Amino acid sequence: MPSSLLCLNALEVGYHGRSILPPISIEVGAGEFWGIAGSNGSGKTTLLNSVLGLLPSIGGEVTRRRDLRVGYVPQRTSLDLSIPARAIDVVRGGATSGWSFTNLLHTYREKASISAAMAKTNVEGLAYRQLVELSEGQKQRVLMARALVCKPHLLVLDEPTSAMDGPAEAEMLALLDTLRAEQDLGIVLVSHNLMAMCSVASHALMLDREHQLILSGDIRDVAVNHEIHEHFGRLMRVAVEARFGPLAAPEECRDCDH
Repeated sequence: MPSSLLCLNALEVGYHGRSILPPISIEVGAGEFWGIAGSNGSGKTTLLNSVLGLLPSIGGEVTRRRDLRVGYVPQRTSLDLSIPARAIDVVRGGATSGWSFTNLLHTYREKASISAAMAKTNVEGLAYRQLVELSEGQKQRVLMARALVCKPHLLVLDEPTSAMDGPAEAEMLALLDTLRAEQDLGIVLVSHNLMAMCSVASHALMLDREHQLILSGDIRDVAVNHEIHEHFGRLMRVAVEARFGPLAAPEECRDCDH
């Protein structure tokens, strides 16, 4: 069993004391790739903000492994491109914590961490280019490098491929899956593209705010759940079967979370 990184225990998220979704209970383990999907306005980003501690939860709790380090890649719309910044300056921002006058090796270690993160995301050649000049895919890889500098156990990404074309999106997701496998990294990815998410995710959390529906678990189990077909159509099952082969019929589904 993978070691637990993050647990949501009947977590309720929302605003002004009012929940927008039913309670959510999932456990994210090392080496697991969780995809979160739902229609626009379903509460995906609200959930992430509560998990990250950026927004107070309404109820329930979030428990994290005591030594957990989290790397966060926000939505591209959070970037202020009016501020001049080179790619390396953006990545360096992920290594600011831990500096100390008494930590004489910090500068050396910081440089090593930055170089390693940029190498993993293939942005070394972009180091001294202005962020505003980069393509959407390049910008996202720079933000991923920034998130990787702290050597996280868990990487959280909010729609990182939303402005990419198909090939760039596939390349980004393949890179994430490679990092997951190489580093036993836990990944939580909010995605606007259900088919693309299903090509890499090991687990899924599906949100339907309108019908107050939460479905979570192994992506193969979620894909054959009859409520997925009713509220999200059959695209998810098609994508998952393209990857894993024929799945059990919905009535034979293995212990999906409702």
